[in-house]
Amino acid sequence: MAALSEPPQAFVDGAALDYFMMEMVNTLKASAAVATARAKKIEQEMVEAGLVPPSIPAPPPLPLKKESARDSVTSLTSKSGSKAVVDEDEEALRSRLEYIGSHVGANITEKLCRDRGMFSDTLDIIKFICKDIWATFWDKQVDNLRTNHRGIYVLQDNQFKPVTRLSSWEGRPEAIRRAKIYAAMPAGIIKGALSRLGYNATVTAEITSLPQCTFQIKLPKNA
Repeated sequence: MAALSEPPQAFVDGAALDYFMMEMVNTLKASAAVATARAKKIEQEMVEAGLVPPSIPAPPPLPLKKESARDSVTSLTSKSGSKAVVDEDEEALRSRLEYIGSHVGANITEKLCRDRGMFSDTLDIIKFICKDIWATFWDKQVDNLRTNHRGIYVLQDNQFKPVTRLSSWEGRPEAIRRAKIYAAMPAGIIKGALSRLGYNATVTAEITSLPQCTFQIKLPKNA
């Protein structure tokens, strides 16, 4: 009865968030490309003026092992040795999406925690992310939560809404690559929520099979 008389307040409209994400990714993609080109031009001018040494070119990538159709695709980029060769424009896009998500997550967390008591421990905070934050943005709870009890938590959503409708005519690897871009803002939301609660965490999104998405949260050792 209490839930009917005082329904929970909705802070985020799911459909609006989906449309916003699509337009935001396209807009920031173009913006990041312009910013990267401008930075390279300035760097080149400084090199030509003798103000900074020229950058060392990256070594050529090693030939990759030919993968079969059964091999799972877990990497966003091709690899040279043990280091991923990351596209600069794409990295700039992910950074901007994560930055925006961090602000959104922090502000929503402040509203959600306004009338509630202090959290007893870090596990309660992670449960708050799995339940309250997830329900606010994606109308559900996390499907699975795992931890090693040493500051690392793994959140798994088997039907993650921001990537459920993503596909690509170029095949599964390209669809997963694009999905990882769309997971950058949600990772930022988690990071921003934890930051507002006093934790400077590292949040990494991983997608190996659509529409499942996994987020690894690493808290500082003294948390």
